[in-house]
Order: sequence, then structure tokens, then C-alpha cells
Amino acid sequence: MSEISRIAYLLALIGGILMVVFGLLSLIGSSFDPVGPFLRFGFAYYSIVTIICGVIAIIGAKSATTLVWAIVIIIVGIIGGGIGGLIAVIGGIIGLIVVLSKKT
Repeated sequence: MSEISRIAYLLALIGGILMVVFGLLSLIGSSFDPVGPFLRFGFAYYSIVTIICGVIAIIGAKSATTLVWAIVIIIVGIIGGGIGGLIAVIGGIIGLIVVLSKKT
């Protein structure tokens, strides 16, 4: 594994971990809302989507230098959003660059 491939792996992994942590924190925060848990369903759904995207980014981080997983990590980072999503997108772009530079 080259150094650039390792950077793509680490960025995708750190981005996935941050998405899971921030998703869990926002899910926990929405459950203690004084307005009531039923009025904040949209916020809870966004937290669940962020957690799922983070788990997918963590799983795909090891294969960030394959074409399909690099694209999946980019899409998951965009959907997940936040700073973790941005880091995952950067890791996916670096993985995509590594894949495309190997082919030429």
C-alpha cells in the first residue's frame, strides 16, 4: 500500500468515525428535547442517515483505492454531510485519484 493510498484510507476511516459519533450525539440530543420527541422526527431521521453513512464509510475505508468504493465513499460523504462527510469525500477523491493514476 502506497503512502497516498494510506492517506485515502485514513481520511475515509476518520470521516466515517466522525459521522457515526456526530450522528449518535445528535440522536441523543434530539431525544432530550423539551419540546417533545414527536415534533423532532426530521432531526432524528437525519441522525440515523448520518450514522448509516458513517458505518458504510468505515466499512469501505479499507477498499478506498478501488474504483467502486472510492465512488461510494464520495457519495456517502455527500449524503452524510458535516465535517465527517467532508473528510470522507476528500478521502474518496484521493482514492479515486490513486485508482485513475494506476490505470494510465
